[in-house]
Amino acid sequence: MEDIVVKQEQTSIGSIRIADEVVRIIAGLAATEVQGVTGMSGGLAGGIAEILGRKNLSKGVKVEVGEKEAAVDIYVIVDYGAKIPDIASQIQQKVRKAVNDMTGLNVKVVNIHIQGVSFSGSDKEDEQRTK
Repeated sequence: MEDIVVKQEQTSIGSIRIADEVVRIIAGLAATEVQGVTGMSGGLAGGIAEILGRKNLSKGVKVEVGEKEAAVDIYVIVDYGAKIPDIASQIQQKVRKAVNDMTGLNVKVVNIHIQGVSFSGSDKEDEQRTK
């Protein structure tokens, strides 16, 4: 994937460039900080969502960036039993704040795509109830 410059600013002593990969990593990290998010999804390949860990923070994140604005799409896997509308809202708020604070870009839209549900947390709860 090529390193596309999404924001460039000229200062009195030089220029500042922010690559789109940086914006994707910031958004991915902010999304994984929300409780109830199991991981990022690499998309549907062959009908199966690939769960990606913290090493691949930019995967599962798509950004479109202009000079001063950005649009972000986040693809996530959530825990079983989690309230999806609440999680989606928290992701939107965290991503918007993180990208704006770190890059100065005005995030116009954060679209959340729930790609799957993880049952691993419910298995642990079931084991503890039976003990």
